[in-house]
Amino acid sequence: MTKKETKYEEVAQDEQPGNEVPGPPADDGVRLQAKMSLLNGVTVIVGSIIGSGIFVSPTGVLVGTGSVNLALIVWVLSGLFSMVGAYCYAELGTMIRKTGADYAYIMITFGPFLAFIRLWVECLIVRPCSQAIVALTFAVYILKPLYPECNPPDESVRMLATCCICLLAFINCWDVKWSTFVQDFFTYAKLLALAIIIGTGFYQLATGHTEYFTFENSETDITKIALSFYSGLFAYNGWNYLNFIIEELKDPVRNLPLAIYISVTVVTFVYVFANVAFYTTLSPAEVLASEAVAVTFANKLYGAFAWTIPVFVAMSTFGAVNGILLTSSRLFYAGAMEGQMPEILTMIQVSRMTPTPAVLVIALLSLLYLTSSNIFALINYVGFATWLSIGLAVFCVPYLRWKQPTLDRPIRVSLIFPIIYILGTLFITIVPMIASPVETGVGVLIIFTGVPVYFLFIAWKNKPRAIAKTIDAVTVLLQKLLVVVRADDGKSKP
Repeated sequence: MTKKETKYEEVAQDEQPGNEVPGPPADDGVRLQAKMSLLNGVTVIVGSIIGSGIFVSPTGVLVGTGSVNLALIVWVLSGLFSMVGAYCYAELGTMIRKTGADYAYIMITFGPFLAFIRLWVECLIVRPCSQAIVALTFAVYILKPLYPECNPPDESVRMLATCCICLLAFINCWDVKWSTFVQDFFTYAKLLALAIIIGTGFYQLATGHTEYFTFENSETDITKIALSFYSGLFAYNGWNYLNFIIEELKDPVRNLPLAIYISVTVVTFVYVFANVAFYTTLSPAEVLASEAVAVTFANKLYGAFAWTIPVFVAMSTFGAVNGILLTSSRLFYAGAMEGQMPEILTMIQVSRMTPTPAVLVIALLSLLYLTSSNIFALINYVGFATWLSIGLAVFCVPYLRWKQPTLDRPIRVSLIFPIIYILGTLFITIVPMIASPVETGVGVLIIFTGVPVYFLFIAWKNKPRAIAKTIDAVTVLLQKLLVVVRADDGKSKP
C-alpha cells in the first residue's frame, strides 16, 4: 500500500449543506474518490448489519415476547423500523455530505455540544460495547461444542473473547491488507451459514414442522415487549454505515436510497426466515435455555456435521469484530476535524500505514466491557445509547425543514416517516427504563459522563499554558511510542 493510499480520511468540507460536493483537489490522495457503485453500497450495508445479532438476539427477543409468533412480529417490525430510519437518513445524507453521518447531522443542526455527546456515546459505548458483544458471541460458539450439555465456563468465554479482540487489534495495527482480507473472507462465511440454516428451515416447513408457531404465552407487559426491540434492533444495527462514507458513493442521490431499500429488505428477509428455521426445530423453552441457538439447532438436525454451523457462526462473528475495528477510525477522524477528539486518534503508523491509535483505543475500551459477560445487559446498554442518538439525528429532518427550509434537498421524505421513527424511538428508550432500570440507568450515566468532558476539554478554550503544554507533551510522547504521524500532511509535531 502506498503512502498516498493511506490517506483514507476525508477533508472537512467548507461548503454549506445541500450544495454540490466539489470535485477532488489536485492531490487525489487527500480525498477519497467516488468509486463505490450501487452494488458496493449494498454489500457495505449488508456486511455491516449481519454480524452476531441474528445468532444472539433470537433468545433476547423471545424473552421479551413470550411466544414465537409475537417474536417474529418483533423481527419484522424491527426491520421496518430500520427501513424508516434509513429512509430519513437518505434525505440527510444527500443534503449534508460530510464525513461522520449522524455526528455531522447533529453538529450542523444542534451545534457542538449535542454532537459531542453523540460522538462520546458512539466511541465510549456503542463501538466498544458492540465489539465486546460480538467477541463474547464468538467465544460462546467456539466453546459450545466442547460443552454440549451445559454452558461454557464464564471465565473461559471472556478469556477467549479477549484473545479474539487482541488478535484482531494486532492484525489491524499490522497491515490494512490483512484486515480487509479477514473482512472479505469471513463475510462469505456468515452468508453461507445463514443460507444453510434458511434452506434447512424451508425443508422443515415443507415437511410440516409448524407446531411451535403460535401466540401461546405471549407477553402482555408492554415494558418487556419494548425490551425485546432492543435485541431485535441490535441485530439490524449498521444500516446507517453507508452514510459514513457518502462522499465515496457514485451518484448518491440515486444510489444511497436504492442501496438502503435493497439492503434492509434483504436483511429483513434473512433474519425473519432464519428465525423461522430455528423455530421449526426448537421449542421456545429450548431457545430460552440456549446461549448458542444455531448450535442447538445444528445439533438436532445435522448429526455428524453439526460442528459446521458453530464454525461458520464463529467465523462470522470473528469477521464482525474485525469490521468494527476497521471502520471506527473514520468516526474518530470526523470528531478530530471538528476539534472534538484528541489529535493522536487521527494519526497513522509510519511503517505499517495503519490507524494504530484508534484501533488500540477501541480494543482497550472493548476489553473493559468484557468485565461483564452478560450479553443481554450489554445489548441494553448499547441499545439505549444507540437508538437515543439515532432518534436525535432523525429529528434533524423536521427541525431543518422548519429552521432552514431553503436547503437543497435532492431527496425529500414525507414528514410522516421521521415522526413515526421519533415516536418509536421514544417508546424503545423510555419504556425500558421501567422494566430494566439498572441497565438503562448505567447507559444514562455513561452518556452524562460526556458533559464534564465537553466543558473541560472542548468548550474551555483559554486553558492555562501549563495544561496546553501538558496535552502537547502527551501527544508527542504517544507519537514517539507508537511511531505515528498526522495523516493529512505526513508531518509530526516538532
